[in-house]
Amino acid sequence: MNHSATRKTHPARRLLSCALASCLVLGAAPAFAQSTGATIRGQVMADSAPAAQAQVTATNLATGLSRSVQSTANGGYSLAGLPPGTYRVDVSAGGKSSSQNITVQVGQTATVNLGVGGVAETASGAATTLEAVQVTAQAPVETKTSEIATYVTSKQIDALPQNTRNFLAFADTAPGVQFITDASGNTRVRSGAQSANAVNVFIDGVGQKNYVTTGGISGQDTSRGNPFPQSAIGEYKVITQNYKAEYDQLSSAAIVAATRSGSNEFDGSFFWDHTSTDWRSRSRFENRDGAAKAQSKQEQYGVSFGGPLIKDVAHFFVAYEAKEYLTPRTFNLGRGYSPAELPADLQAQYGNGTSTSPFKEDLYFGKIDWLFGENHYFELTAKYRDESETIQVQDQRLPLAATLNENNEKRVDLRYQFSSYNWLNDAHITYEDAFWSPRPANFIPGYYLSDGNWWDTIVRSGGGDNYQDKGQKGWSVQDDLTFNGWDGHTVKMGVKYKQVDLQTLEQNKYNPQFYYDIHESLAIPTHVEFGAPVSGFGNGTVKSNNKQFGLYIQDDWEVNEHLTLNLGVRWDYERTPSYDDYVTPAQVVSALQASNANLPNSGVNINDYISTGGNRSSDKNNWAPRFGFSYDIHGDQRHVIFGGAGRSYDRNLFDYLQNEVSKASWGTYTYDFNTPLHPCDTATAATCRDWDPRYLDPEFLRASSVAGSREVFLNNNKLVVPYSDQFSLGMRNTFEVLGNDWNTEVAYSYVRSHDGIAFLLGNRRADGSFFPTDPAGATDPPPWGAGFAPFSNLILAQNALETKSKSVYVKLEKPYTSESRWGVTLAYTYTDSEQNSPIDGWPGAFNAETVRDYGWFPGKVPENRIVMTGIWDGPWGTTFSGKGTWADATPRYYQNCNVSAWAYCHFESYTPGEDFKQIDLAMEKVWDTGSNIRLRIRGDVLNVFNWSNYDGYEDWRGGAGEPQNPAWGKPISIALPTRTFKLSFGLDW
Repeated sequence: MNHSATRKTHPARRLLSCALASCLVLGAAPAFAQSTGATIRGQVMADSAPAAQAQVTATNLATGLSRSVQSTANGGYSLAGLPPGTYRVDVSAGGKSSSQNITVQVGQTATVNLGVGGVAETASGAATTLEAVQVTAQAPVETKTSEIATYVTSKQIDALPQNTRNFLAFADTAPGVQFITDASGNTRVRSGAQSANAVNVFIDGVGQKNYVTTGGISGQDTSRGNPFPQSAIGEYKVITQNYKAEYDQLSSAAIVAATRSGSNEFDGSFFWDHTSTDWRSRSRFENRDGAAKAQSKQEQYGVSFGGPLIKDVAHFFVAYEAKEYLTPRTFNLGRGYSPAELPADLQAQYGNGTSTSPFKEDLYFGKIDWLFGENHYFELTAKYRDESETIQVQDQRLPLAATLNENNEKRVDLRYQFSSYNWLNDAHITYEDAFWSPRPANFIPGYYLSDGNWWDTIVRSGGGDNYQDKGQKGWSVQDDLTFNGWDGHTVKMGVKYKQVDLQTLEQNKYNPQFYYDIHESLAIPTHVEFGAPVSGFGNGTVKSNNKQFGLYIQDDWEVNEHLTLNLGVRWDYERTPSYDDYVTPAQVVSALQASNANLPNSGVNINDYISTGGNRSSDKNNWAPRFGFSYDIHGDQRHVIFGGAGRSYDRNLFDYLQNEVSKASWGTYTYDFNTPLHPCDTATAATCRDWDPRYLDPEFLRASSVAGSREVFLNNNKLVVPYSDQFSLGMRNTFEVLGNDWNTEVAYSYVRSHDGIAFLLGNRRADGSFFPTDPAGATDPPPWGAGFAPFSNLILAQNALETKSKSVYVKLEKPYTSESRWGVTLAYTYTDSEQNSPIDGWPGAFNAETVRDYGWFPGKVPENRIVMTGIWDGPWGTTFSGKGTWADATPRYYQNCNVSAWAYCHFESYTPGEDFKQIDLAMEKVWDTGSNIRLRIRGDVLNVFNWSNYDGYEDWRGGAGEPQNPAWGKPISIALPTRTFKLSFGLDW
């Protein structure tokens, strides 16, 4: 049953509604969602007494942007919405004034107490005379926050070694976060036990969420590409937990990035880096049988430029980056076959067992900012992404079966900020257009060579079966306000409306896939799978004009110099017409009601899945309270206890919701061909055919399809939105060691996620059961094919997936400063995680009657993980840097049929013996030519010790009554890079 469909109203919902309404009544009690803007706040003192009505002004030293506020009755002040950078903070009161410089980071709240006529206490607690402007900018550490967050600075982005110029590669310097690169080079970010789908990235305050496919953010589904040009990213923050109410559409980590802007000085940069076949070590698989090393190449290049349009008023910045890859791929034949046993044409395609996969990406970014007076600030930014790639060429797929993948994205953001003494309004109008489009490289019949049974694949060739075009297009308006005129409070409030069209085209098996038995015939197939449009229902295309609405309120309450409370709540709603208004086809309803799918013993009430077009509604119960606190023990920001609890809602991927529509208009069908070793009865079996060469023609095949024999997907009528509940408690400390401040953080985290969508098999046997009753606990295979005439299988979507993780986060950091010229970080994570199914990837849970029947499995998270980085500016213009990652192996799931009888197959997990280890080093030398041009030459050595980090394993343990497969648990694919040298050249002016 859909246990989540009966989710009760949360006890606190009525209280939260009243609180929100009360805050809205304040009218001018504005708030803000300035997720990338920094805040400088504190108290102004004049001759050791609070200075009321003091004038505090922050001026960006690079752009001239200026913000002013007046202090409150107790001397408190808050300057919000500041782009990251270095500011001169001027304060005047009672005819006296002082000034100091301070550097703030993206999304940071820096506490800086100011003084005139005496001393002021800086964020580090040190007393500093403020009678003269300080030349060196202070960079305070944010300790008085309830968030579990890590900052990634521009110095780290520029200096640390990396392979792909994907700015997200440094997100794993935050405890609890992984940046994962698979064997195909595809990248993703995940946090805790939840999948990458649960993250969101905010660039200049705007979420980059992928509403249709997986990956969390747009463009990261099956892609080696970068979501944004790295040269256009100034810095970013990774919030692992306890984000405030302004963050939406996520249930795990939030990544908050700020883009670079032009300054009052013209400057630019060019880079080019390169590596090739001869600059990398062989992988373990390239060493087998003396095979030649697969050809590979990696080139990345780009240019950025910025400067003033009008000094102190308007500036511009543009960036372009490109990637061109040739990446080696390794073939692995199935069923223990060797290349010599293949037919001659397949041997030729197999070659030396390796191939290369090309990839090309172009990224463009442009930004203009304009300041009118001190109160009106505009930004216009635009991004364009275009990439193409050949994918799905490795393991058992030979080059003919490749897929051509295109990724295209356009985003525009017009931003307007209006500021006055105690409040700030921040508004965005955005447009986005992002599509992911995999297509077969060859439009010819697919060719599977099998070992007896059609599912025992040895190798595959011919045309691929992946034909899709999925994406999102639309616009949004969001408005966020901040009010800081209430002593001790920074009240924030915001609203967002978004209209986005979601579209999918899914014509899988557009190329028919023919299966051949190597023991019988290489020309006459035994089985075929193919797709065809369903007459009168379309062609696999689904469109939905979605509307999203969200609002929130947040109060950051500084109760006293020790205690700070963060109190917030947000509410989100999304209407998906293709789900809400869907009408289940009449012939499906009739077949269901007449079949065995609704027998009393089945456990399925089929009326929970039949939609009339009026019995569904989108989930409106997404109230998310968030609470955090920090307690500064001595009031000097050096020893702080912090923690929090909150709920955060993600969203249901449209790619999951659209299946009941797309599968109703594009069916997948199967024929069995009557051959001597695979006989079937053409007179009695509806899907049995005598072989006819005309079936190789897709149009002839589609014209002969059996009416109604397609699968049927149905969504539960009461689907809700997935969410997570989060709890944490920790402590931060700052210690001085040999004149340098070291920051430590230890935290305990618990996250429980609920209501992820799973697809279950709705078929039942004649008596309504899923498995036959067996006192010994044996089960036959799931009842595939026991569908409901005239259809084949019934697939049901419902809320069922859950995860839970308990983690300990340890962080140690000595920040890089221009004075010390060095910095180090260490992030350690211990995680004990579980998930309630063995699902890995697309959420098909077809081997049990309900997800509960699977029990709990170890989460796909390393138990222990350490990430260390270091940067040192050496002599003669050199910079040395390094990054090391060590992690336990990740558990894997498999179906264990290596038992006494096939009826006893069951799911288990195992943990491979190989841990993840990688150390990368880099050295850069800079020459100043004396004409405002600097030359940079850099060398990166990736995976210095050439450790093999595996991405795939042989998970088939063996069949019933057979000896255990000797290859079970052994690696079959490797995650790049092997040891690789990369040379970079650059110019700065």
